[in-house]
Amino acid sequence: MHQRHLPIRPGTGTMPAGKQSFTSGAGPKEGAMTFDLKITGGTIIDGSGKPGFAGDVGVKDGRIVALGKAEGDAGTTIDATGRVVAPGFVDVHTHYDAQVLWDRMLSISPWHGVTTTVIGNCGFGVAPTRAAHRKLILQTLEKVEGMSLDALQAGLGDDWPFETFPQYLDALESRGSAINIAALFGHTPLRLYVMGEEATERAATPDEVNRMKALVREAMEAGAIGFGTSASITHNGFGGKPVPSRQATVEEMDALVSAMGELKRGLMQITIGKSFSTKEMAQVSRKHGVPVTWTALLSYMYGPGGHRRQLDLAAEQRQSGAIVIPQVSCRPLNFEFTFADPFIFEVMKMMNELSAEEARSPGARARAYRDKAWRQRFTAELTPVMRNWWDRTIIAWAPSARELEEMPLAHAARQRGMDPVDLALDLSLDNQLGARFRMAVLNFDEDEVADLITDPHTVIALSDAGAHASQLCDACYSTYLLGHWVRERKTLTLEQAVHHLTQRPAEMFGITDRGLLADKRPADIVVFDPATVGPSKLRRVYDLPAGADRLIADAHGIDAVVVNGRVIRRGGRDAIAADAALPGRVLRHGRAA
Repeated sequence: MHQRHLPIRPGTGTMPAGKQSFTSGAGPKEGAMTFDLKITGGTIIDGSGKPGFAGDVGVKDGRIVALGKAEGDAGTTIDATGRVVAPGFVDVHTHYDAQVLWDRMLSISPWHGVTTTVIGNCGFGVAPTRAAHRKLILQTLEKVEGMSLDALQAGLGDDWPFETFPQYLDALESRGSAINIAALFGHTPLRLYVMGEEATERAATPDEVNRMKALVREAMEAGAIGFGTSASITHNGFGGKPVPSRQATVEEMDALVSAMGELKRGLMQITIGKSFSTKEMAQVSRKHGVPVTWTALLSYMYGPGGHRRQLDLAAEQRQSGAIVIPQVSCRPLNFEFTFADPFIFEVMKMMNELSAEEARSPGARARAYRDKAWRQRFTAELTPVMRNWWDRTIIAWAPSARELEEMPLAHAARQRGMDPVDLALDLSLDNQLGARFRMAVLNFDEDEVADLITDPHTVIALSDAGAHASQLCDACYSTYLLGHWVRERKTLTLEQAVHHLTQRPAEMFGITDRGLLADKRPADIVVFDPATVGPSKLRRVYDLPAGADRLIADAHGIDAVVVNGRVIRRGGRDAIAADAALPGRVLRHGRAA
């Protein structure tokens, strides 16, 4: 087994009471070091889960060289009195694969203290991609990840600087980024690369599986930290067809994971589906000695109390020798959607069929939505999780009825004497299917969420940063965890929460040189105010290529963000120019070269 992936139980220490500070001598002592950066007077929470302590941090040549006492001068000094000094946060579930090619700052993750990000989740990515398949890949991202096709095309252009996955990592390295990037190798571009458009239609032949396995091995040797895939019924791509990974057999999945087993490193990340359940995950984990992490275990996903069965199962699987790690979220899963692209309803067979029909015959959606019988069937066939969805839904944007905006859908329906489904579909039709609705889809039961984020077998993830940009924004999950679950709910101590944001995800994903403040470690550091840290309300901006929109949240209480010894954020603003040489590194094999 890959012991480095084993999770560590969070510590139980608490931040020492009272004002914490550290004072070095009146001046540098004989032989004292000159630092590039010194952070003084803060409470150091090192990421391990151990109790915080008062002290200084000294940084030189991008690494921590003093922890506790840092006697000497510094080129830059940050006064952290009354603040927490922690490792930079490690976000293991993002979709910045395309965005990083036009936005080297990887906004908005660094605003919220993230200094390392993992891309390639759910098997989605942009490499390997042949020139002939570029549009198909972008159309898949448009559909499955809620990305704007215009923004993707404008951002990436026509001349991609890579075709293969090793070339993609080289391109990321040569372009640079504000924060560190570790990459999973994605199953969807892999299948399309080997099988062409038939990847969405059928199982692979033995020869195709062998070719894919060779490319997995090539990607791992080039620096991938693992392999990402999806079996989720909600994941449909271009033309409403299933994403390529959904056509993979269990045998194909097993063969591709075996490439990592032979190399004795890497992990599998999968969005769960009936064709590859936790049973199959445990089998491949035991067989090949590879950890498997799955997306996502959320409150109410399996009905009220159903999360408990999954947590018990994860514990049983660990005892059986398998490492199967559910990814959980600390935020309600709020989706902003339109009925032009009702992603959240595509767990329903009839909505899947309607997506495919719309691709063949534009206007099919509008025709269905007008039909009374279709509306009745839609309500009758709602899955248990989606029943009474209107009670958790807000009318976010409806130009034809501005007076209803930000009003609960159920309340507006009662006010008008209508069925809420009829009102939602009428508003959609009145606004060319552009009316927006915001719904808490899952993870809205806080008692259940508390169980999920404190369980020893889970990892807090699912920011989805870079994806679903116009529908949701959970890239702020780190500041939300610190503000809501530590300060307000007191479900976690500061030490436990920092551990969940740093060392725990880093170790689970085989990222071996991040997530901990320690001597000689790379200096990825966040300085924050525990009394004010948290995200702002969401706001919509139009700053993507081609003027496409996205939802963002600003960060409160983040004083400074440091990546490899360089301050990239200070006082809520970028401290480094986007066109400058940037300090982020590509973490090949889970560490900087």
